[in-house]
Parts: sequence; C-alpha cells; structure tokens
Amino acid sequence: VKDGQWCLETDGPRSSMPAELPHPYSKYTQWKFKLFRVKSIEKAPMSSEKEAMSGISKPNLGTAPNILLDNGTTTGSVIKLCLGGKSKETAEPLHQSMDLKLEETDNHIKHLRCLCRLCGILLRKVSGPIHDVHAVLDNDSKNSLRKMGCTFTKWPEVIHKVFKVDVTTDTESVHPLSFCHRCWMTAIRGGGVCNLSETKVPEWKPHCALCHLCSPKKQSFHTTGRKRRTATSRAHSFVKRTRLEHSHITVSSEGRVLRPFGSHLHGAALKTWKSPSIQRKHWMRTITHCQKQHLSSKLMSENFPVDFLRSFTCMVCDHLLSHPVQAPCGHLFCHSCIIKYKNLIGPHCPACNLPCSSDDLIPPAKTFLFVLHSLLLICPRDGCGQHVRLDSFKAHCMSHEAQDARQQSSQLDDYLVANKGGRPRQHLLSLTRRAQKHRLRSLKKQVRMFADKEEGGDLKSVCLTLYLLALRSANEHRMADELEVTMQGRGFALHPAVCLAIRVNTFLSCSQYHKVYRTVKATSGRQIFQPLHALRAAEKELLPGFHQFEWQPALKNVSASCNVRIINGLSGWTSTLDDSPPETITRRFRYDVALVSAIKDLEEDIVEGMRERGMEDSACTLGFSVLIKESCDGMGDVSEKHGGGPVVPEKAVRFSFTIMSISVLLDEGNRQEVTIFTEPKPNSELCCKPLCLMFVDEADHESLTAVLAPMVAERNAIKESRLILTIAGLPRSFRFHFRGSGYDEKMVREFEGLEASGSTYVCTLCDSSRVEAAKNMVLHSVTRSHDENLARYEIWRTNPFSESVEELRDRVKGVSTKPFIETHSTLDALHCEIGNATEFYKIFQDEIGEVYRKENPSREERRSWRAALDKELRQKLKLKPVMRMNGNYARKLMTLEAVQVVCELVPSEERREALRELMRLYLQMKPVWRSTCPAKECPDQLCRYSFNSQSFADLISTTFKYRYKGKITNYLHKTLAHVPEIIERDGSIGAWASEGNESANKLFRRFRKMNARQSKAFELEDVLKHHWLYTSKYLQRFMQAHKYSVKTLQATIDPAEIQDSKSMSQEVIDF
Repeated sequence: VKDGQWCLETDGPRSSMPAELPHPYSKYTQWKFKLFRVKSIEKAPMSSEKEAMSGISKPNLGTAPNILLDNGTTTGSVIKLCLGGKSKETAEPLHQSMDLKLEETDNHIKHLRCLCRLCGILLRKVSGPIHDVHAVLDNDSKNSLRKMGCTFTKWPEVIHKVFKVDVTTDTESVHPLSFCHRCWMTAIRGGGVCNLSETKVPEWKPHCALCHLCSPKKQSFHTTGRKRRTATSRAHSFVKRTRLEHSHITVSSEGRVLRPFGSHLHGAALKTWKSPSIQRKHWMRTITHCQKQHLSSKLMSENFPVDFLRSFTCMVCDHLLSHPVQAPCGHLFCHSCIIKYKNLIGPHCPACNLPCSSDDLIPPAKTFLFVLHSLLLICPRDGCGQHVRLDSFKAHCMSHEAQDARQQSSQLDDYLVANKGGRPRQHLLSLTRRAQKHRLRSLKKQVRMFADKEEGGDLKSVCLTLYLLALRSANEHRMADELEVTMQGRGFALHPAVCLAIRVNTFLSCSQYHKVYRTVKATSGRQIFQPLHALRAAEKELLPGFHQFEWQPALKNVSASCNVRIINGLSGWTSTLDDSPPETITRRFRYDVALVSAIKDLEEDIVEGMRERGMEDSACTLGFSVLIKESCDGMGDVSEKHGGGPVVPEKAVRFSFTIMSISVLLDEGNRQEVTIFTEPKPNSELCCKPLCLMFVDEADHESLTAVLAPMVAERNAIKESRLILTIAGLPRSFRFHFRGSGYDEKMVREFEGLEASGSTYVCTLCDSSRVEAAKNMVLHSVTRSHDENLARYEIWRTNPFSESVEELRDRVKGVSTKPFIETHSTLDALHCEIGNATEFYKIFQDEIGEVYRKENPSREERRSWRAALDKELRQKLKLKPVMRMNGNYARKLMTLEAVQVVCELVPSEERREALRELMRLYLQMKPVWRSTCPAKECPDQLCRYSFNSQSFADLISTTFKYRYKGKITNYLHKTLAHVPEIIERDGSIGAWASEGNESANKLFRRFRKMNARQSKAFELEDVLKHHWLYTSKYLQRFMQAHKYSVKTLQATIDPAEIQDSKSMSQEVIDF
C-alpha cells in the first residue's frame, strides 16, 4: 500500500494480470471473482515448477490491489496471460523451461510407444507379437505373402500397398514405430495387396499444448448416462496413500489411465527422486535414441579429468562425439543428435539456448578432430581388453564379428564329409548314375530298412515324401504343391503357356475360360487348366516391354525406357493452337520395343539356324541384319452392336510388320552374309505382328498422317542405330532394314502423295500415262522412288518456273501432296490378283453380251449379262455372287474351269477360243509374281514370262481392242510391264505381299467380340494384346505340341456359346 493505493508487486510469480481484466475494481467481491477466474484458467504447475516457486512469497489476498494494466498488449497463450504478458522462457529459468519441454517430449514418446501405428489401439489389448513398422519381413510373413503372389521384402512396402500409408518418413516423436498383431493379420489376409477390413489409419500430429495423448478430455457423465458418484465424507476417507511415480503411466484419448505395453509394474512403486541433471540426460537419450550407435565415455582407457571428458562428449546425448559439428556459440554435438534435438525442441543450443540453425553448424578444427580420433578406448569384448584408437574402433569390432562367423562356419564344417585328397569333391547331381549310387549306398540301405519296417516296402512313397518335406523346408511351396498333386494322382496340369495359347487360339473371353477351368476341375477332380492369374503372368513375358535392350547410338527423340507396354497412338502427335483434338482412338506399341520382343520370340530359331550352319558364337561378331516387311491397310467397317441404340459405322486401320529374314555377316572384307532364318510362311497371319490399331478412315489423309507420324519418326531413328540384345546368353548387335511393300494401290498413292487411282498417271512405279501404257503395254521400267517424289512435291509447292496448273502437273507426274512414308517400289501380289480378276469378270460379261458388236449397251442389258454370269457360276462352280471382289472369289474365278463355264454362255466359237487362250496365258504368268520364290518353284514360267506377257498384250490389243483402246487398268499394266524387273531386283513379289495383314482382318473382329467392353479404348488394347499373342512363335510351338487339348477344351464349352468360333477353332487345330 502506497499513499492509500494498491500497486502491483514486480518480484512475485504473478506480477501482472491478464489483459482481459478491466480497469481496477474498488469492491473486494469483484476482485475476488476476477482472481478466481484467473486461477481457474491457469495451468496447474508441475512438481519441478512447485520447487522453483517454493521460495517466492505469495501475494496477500486479503485486500484488493489497484492494478494498472497496459491496454496495448495482446493476449497470447493461457500461461503467457497468467504470467503477465511474459513468455514462459522469460518468466522461468533457462534450465527449467528446457526441462519442461524435454519432459513433455519424453512423455509423449512413451505414450506413442504404447499405441499401434495403423489402427491406434493399445498394443497390450491385442494378443500376439508386436511388429516393427520399418523392419524387414520375417520368414513366416514372407512365405505367407509369397503364396499369394506378393514379392515385397519390407514392411513399409506392404503397409503402403495395403493401408495406403507411407511410413518411410515416420519419426519417433510423431508416429508410433510398431503395429499390432491384428493389423499384421489384415495385411497377410489381403495378400500384401488389398485391405479386406475397415481399418482406418489415424492421423498422427506432432506434440502441442492441446495434445490429445498427453492432455485427454475428461469423460462426460451426461453423455454416457453414468450416475455421478457421491463424495466420500472426510470421516470415512481412506488412509493417505504413498505417493506414486506416474512417469510410466499413459493417458489415452478416452481419458483412461494406461500403463505402457510390456511393463510389469503390477503394484504401486515408490517414487525415486532424481536430480535435474540426471533426469535431463535421461530425457535427452530417450529423444536421440543413439545408445547403439554412439560410444560411451566409460570406454576411455585412462581416468581423465571431468572437464577434459566434457570437451569430447556430446552436449545432447553425453556420448563420445560421432561426426561432430560445432555451433556458433562453440558447443559441440553429434550431427544426428543435434538434428533430432532441433526438430523436437527448437533451433537453439541445448547448453546456452542461443539460436542455432542447421546452416550455422560447421565442422570443428582439424586439430581437435585429430585429438578426438587419437583417444584410446578399451575393447568391451570379454577376453580382449585391447586399447584401440577411436577412429579404428569400428573396424576392430567388425573383426571380432568376422572371427565369430568363421568359427561358426568351422563348426559346421566338422559335420561335413572330409575330402581325403585327389580331385575336388563334385556335386551329387554332376555325377554319373553309377557314382550317385555309390555315394548314397548307405542312405539307400537305411531308407529301404525303414520302408520295409514301417511302410510295407513302399520305397517310392518314402523317397517322394522326403523330397516333399525338403521342398517345404526350403520354402519351395509351388513345386511341393505340384509334387503333392502328382503323388495323389491329380496331376497332369497344363503349362500356363499352353493354356494361354489355347485361350487365344480359341477366342475365349475371361468368363468363358473361367467356366472351362471350373468345369474341368469339378468333373475330373484335377486342375488341368491354369487359373486366369497364371495366364496373365505368362503373357507379360511375351508382350513387348519385358526384355532389356540398348540402342547404340541412342534413338533420337525416343525414350530410353525398356518397360513400355501399350501406349496411346496420339502420344507423339504434334499439334498447334489452331488444330482441333483428333477424333479418333488408337493404341500401339513403341516400334523399337516391339522389334525387341519379336527378335526374342525368334531366339530359338536364330540359335537353331546358327547350329545348322556350323557357326560358333565367336564367329558372329559383326552383327546381324534383320529384314522387315511393313504392311498397312484399312479393315473397312468393323462396327459391332454391344448394347442398345443404332449401329454406328466405324472404320479401322492396322499397321503391322513381319520379320522376313535374319542374316549374319561373317567376313567384313568380303561382305559375305549367311542367312540363318527365313520366314517359311511370309503371307500368313501367324507371322504378321500388329504394331498399331486405330479407328480411322484410310481416306482421311490428315488423321492418318497424324497417327502414323510418331511411328515414322521411330522408324527413321532405328535405321540409323543398332540394337544390342542378349541372345543365347551373349549380347548381339542387330541392324534393321525396312521395306514398305504390304500396301495396296490406294495406300501407296496415299503415302507417296500421288493422285488417286483414276488419275491420268496410271502407275505408281513409272511415269507413263494411261494412253501411253495402252499403246505400249510391255516395254516400261521402274522410275519412281520416294526421294524423287519428295523433290517433285517441292516443285509442285514452289512452282519455280511459273507454269500453269496443267504444265506443272505434267512436270511432277501426278504428285500432289507431300510423301510421308517411304514405300518400296514393288507390286502387291494379292491386290494385283484381285484387280485382274475384277477385269476378267467384266470381260466375261462383255463377251456374253457381244459388246464387240455394240458400242453403247444400256444399263439394263449389262445387268442381265451379270445376272446370267452369276447364275451360271453359282450352279456350276458354287460361286456365290459378291458385292466386292475378294481373294477367295478371285482364286476360284481365275481358272480354266471357270472359263469353260463362261464359254457356254458365249455364242461365238472364235470368242470362246480367245477367252481360253487369254486365261491360259494369264495362268502361265500368275505363278511368277504370286509364288514366294519363283526361281525355285516355277523356273520355266519365269523364263517364258516376257514371251507370255507380249502374247497376252497382243491378244487384248487385237481381239479385245474394244475394251483396251486408249486405256488399261493399273494392275494389268504392272503385271505386263514391271514384273520381270522387280523379280530380278528383289527375287520375289509374292513373299512381300500384304496377304498376312489382310488375313488378320477377321482376327480383329473375333478378338473384338472376345473382349467386348463398354470403352472402345480398352477394347482396342485387348485386341492389340491378344493379336500379338496370337502371332507368338513361342505359343505356336506349345499349340502344335498340345493341339489335341483344343478339342478337350471345345468339349467342355457350351456349343451355343462357341457356334460363331467353330470354323476359326478348326483352322487353329489344323495349322
């Protein structure tokens, strides 16, 4: 009291009041109420705080003081308000505030050690062992997960897959480091892949003032419905109990008092008092947790002074310095310890509380490090006691561990049979049958004696059981299961590749195959067919993106990644701001990855070819040369109705390739190449591998070029590089040569930028016009090329001579757009046969109506002639009329039998003989450009081709001049003029045809029906995948060896479901 007024005490523990109190009150009751309010919101002091405040005089509460407050202050935490606007660090001593933080952190970590990381429940509530979150899988867990197809080796990987939680970044101060046995069961039952329970992983947060683990909420009696217990009177109160130590008690989020898991404190333990320095060290070691990594100062060889030891010990963990760092204030710490301390307590020095961040830490002086490393420590191993320097102490301890390992191995060697000299003891499996019997003679006698005594002489069952137990002990459970099935008479299971080949070649969907699998297993009691997951594992090795490879030099603008599966065909499409997004769906393989998979599929054929020619691996050092045939053609309308609504027309295009031959260069000087592989059926759909499928109209030039542009870029990059791939265990070098020959007339003109088929320039191989080709039908040569078409397009684009449109068109010879794919100057045999058959079909109609006598017949007359021809062919040759000429109709029409049927409708005998002669000459020329190797298959027709073509030209220019006066069809011109030159250059025309790609059109429809889905993108992926598997040589060998399994499979399927696939399955069996 000063001058009759109450003033504030400045040296008391509560020298100021919170800012929320109003200005001084004069009434004692109001001050008492306000003081009660402040005391109620103040946090109860801890034991250490009570000792620190014991010597502070308490204010006199009998009178109400007059308090002057500063209204400019802002309210902070409750402790800051109660301490008069001061922080906890300024109101309390330095070591006391630090001890409070350490004690809170230590209690929080103890609480976390009692809980499960994944479900948050108490560990002691769940029976079973406790598992470490960051540990490696034990043998039992690993074997259980391996049975279900999981190959993980660490718990963080399994937890991330099952519970969708990443525990690799967990810290001890925020997250529990263990999980209960219940969560372990959840992970095992889910196979390490999925979570079959409803376990919700709690969100763990760092420690704070309102931590729900350290300061739980009190239970509400009103919400739970419990009756409040009446207070016990003082007279009947219990005797005052002994004060307990509560440092081991855990408070859960439910407000219950819990003990840590594993504690055996069943009774009340008396509180043991510890000095603040010892307690602080205990808290520090709990936070750093470095007892197993850092060395204790008690290992020092001499009794050094205490001050000397403090200079070499860490200020955090009190161990010898390990990787020491120095703070700006001069104190030394272990690097790992100061980082953990900074993350938990704050960025300040533990000794002096000065600011200290990670960037301020520097290594100490080299002189100090030299003295530190030269300290002598005593080895703690029993029987050693050697004095070792600090820098070599770790190596010394590792030498003890190596010595223990050698002793253990020597003890195991005592049980092995000693080698008594001579050559080294060979493995049992590398011996001959006689030597194996000699080595196992004693064991054989013992097993036979046991079988005679216990199993009635069944020696085979005893040996198989021993082998089964050996497999089980070595965790080879899959082989053990197969052996056990064989022992029980339920064996003969097919290989997964065989089942995959059967499914692909019979066009079975997933549901159909699963039905077959269940039906056969239920009726026969044996697992003959493999489940679907085994088929999916087998197909990964056969699809592109499985094998490792390398390109030298690296491909330009192509990723070096090898594990690339099916990608979007528009991924490499370059667009501008003005371009609209393409309205198409396309899926493809990357060109280089597909080539690698195709080469690996032919690995056995390559090795067999080298063995047949007597070539060794050392001779194949100059690399292999691979010849590729490219094909591309439209498949027409492939629309199918899967659901309600009208059928939407869809047109599709396929781009595929075929490996025609593989040769190896023996001598670089002579450039001698030896062919080690040649495709025996180059025009079969079994060797035509799909590369890209797209829903695009082949007439849409813009969309087609946009989709195929990335593949063209990959193709050009592959031509300038070489592939390094492992074949037969050795790295080999491959170079690829491409021939774009599997295109029809329309696609060649699209790719090379030429005008349409009805153009004045009739041929894609020479520059002759239609009138010139009609006058001179035989004497022409191949003059066009891709480079020349590019140069002519530049002339068409720039018009350097300022010519008119007709003059410019005559100069560039029909080039109107930019060529974007290089095609090979050749003749497509399949479309040539179809085109010539179409021309002969029209000649037959004209001869029936005697057009050579009439100039302009009416349309009705032509319809009557066609109807008569179709009726006669249907009656005599069973040829049904078609809307559009196809290969099968053309092969049946272009025969002497068909001409004989047509001659019955021709009135003039002279015209009949001319038709027979025309067909005879054509059939003499056809094998030359239709056969795979004309020099071997038809050498006589090859020698007479020029004579036959001249005779054919003379006949149509005289007898049939009414039709070929000033005009000729494209394919007929190529047949008469360019076949000998192409065969002399390439050796064959029929082998480079597009027949394989055309034959695969029916496969597209079958595979699409097999993989019918709602999304067309997924449909296209499945069709591309199964089409690739259909062309696999590996599966074809399995299919040929187990072709009778197809009949077994067909017998188990409902005939109504496979009615559409009967013809195709029959073809598959016979191939």
